[in-house]
Amino acid sequence: MKIVGIIPARYESSRFPGKPLINLKGKTMIQRVYEGARKSKLLTQVIVATDDQRIYNEVVRFGGEVMMTSTGHRTGTDRCGEIAEKIEADVIINIQGDEPLIDIRQIDALSNAFNEPNVQIVTLGIQDVSDEDKVDPNRIKIVLDHQENALYFSRSPIPNEHHANEIATKEYEFYRHIGVYAYRKETLSKLVKLKSTNLEKIESLEQLRWMYYGHKIKVVKTSIETPNIDVPSDVEKVLHLL
Repeated sequence: MKIVGIIPARYESSRFPGKPLINLKGKTMIQRVYEGARKSKLLTQVIVATDDQRIYNEVVRFGGEVMMTSTGHRTGTDRCGEIAEKIEADVIINIQGDEPLIDIRQIDALSNAFNEPNVQIVTLGIQDVSDEDKVDPNRIKIVLDHQENALYFSRSPIPNEHHANEIATKEYEFYRHIGVYAYRKETLSKLVKLKSTNLEKIESLEQLRWMYYGHKIKVVKTSIETPNIDVPSDVEKVLHLL
């Protein structure tokens, strides 16, 4: 099975412009993500997908593989979809470009999930949900079915505990989403053609579009979570870990 990691990288981030090119102890963030992903022996290839010449030039400089994409993409999934149409691959892993401490155990867990022939889309869930996480709209919660496929993702606290007794709440396994995805190539080509939905817009979660149209998302459980850099204030928390 040919598994390709694609790292979508934009320069014009509204919350942190130029984020992929920030210097993290002598290496740009995009270089650290790329080199971290390359450590996975399950990935046949790693490609940076960007619409910015500055990022393209940086990847070439450190010897990575990079491809230019359209400037019109709204999501990393769309950017991965464009690259997927140009390469040979069985599975595409969408690797977050703002996680310089990327852990290959997450990549390998996603990759291994495709040993099950019926799995089409995979993501990660972690059983580390505090009371603060439940009400934090930036912490995405997941409800799973008995086969560990996602039933729903939400920024709201789910399941709602209003009518639950203490025992039920204590025994229930709450999960939080870690936003990395992998897809079979033929499935990804279908996802990028789907029309957006009101449900997706309300929650601002693109995976709800896929589920709305009947695509199942396998949730692989993990205990690993690495910090990402979303805004400038996040840089310091990562630097002391490098």
